[in-house]
Amino acid sequence: MPHEPAVRAGESAAILWGMADGAGADDQSREALRRPDEPPAVPTDYDGAVYGSLQAASVVAGAATFGPFPRVGLVLLLLVTGLVFWIAHVYARLVGELATYRHLTWSRVRHVAVHEWPIAQAAVAPAVAVAISPLLRLSLQGTAWFALAVAVAEQIGWATRAATRAGASRALVVASAVVNLILGLVIVLLKAQLQH
Repeated sequence: MPHEPAVRAGESAAILWGMADGAGADDQSREALRRPDEPPAVPTDYDGAVYGSLQAASVVAGAATFGPFPRVGLVLLLLVTGLVFWIAHVYARLVGELATYRHLTWSRVRHVAVHEWPIAQAAVAPAVAVAISPLLRLSLQGTAWFALAVAVAEQIGWATRAATRAGASRALVVASAVVNLILGLVIVLLKAQLQH
C-alpha cells in the first residue's frame, strides 16, 4: 500500500478551503536542485483557482440578477473581471513583498504573475459556457444557470484537487468538496433570492 503524506492539524483548514499550495514531492525535489539566483518553483495556486471560481460565480449571479444581459457582455465581464483581479493580486503580492525584496526583478514579477494566473484562468470555463449556450438552445436565464453551475463545479474540482495533492485523507478530501459545494450553493441561493 503506498504511503500517503500525513496532513498536519494546521493544514486541515487550508485544505478544506482549497488553499493547499500543491507542492508535491516532485516540486520539492526540483526546488532542492534550483540555482540560488533562480526564482522558486511555481506550484499550482489552488487557492487562487478556488477564489477565481467563486468570483466568476458571483459575477454570473450578479449580472443575471439585474435583468436581461447580452451574452457577449457577460463573456467580456467574466474575462475582464478575472484579469483585473489577477492584476490586483499580483500588485498586492509584489507590494507586500517589497520589504523582503529590496531589488524587485522582472523574474520575480513574472514568477508572481504566473503564480496568481489561476485567478484569471478560472473565469474561462464559465465564459465558454456562456459563449456556447446558444448552441445548446439555452435562454438567457438558462445560460446564467449553466455558467453558474460550471463555476461552482470548477470551484469544487480545484478544492478537491488541492486536498488530494496535499495528501489529505479521503475524509478531508470529501469535507473539502462539501465545504466548497456549500459555498457555491450560497451563491446560487443568493442569485435565486435576488431574482424574485
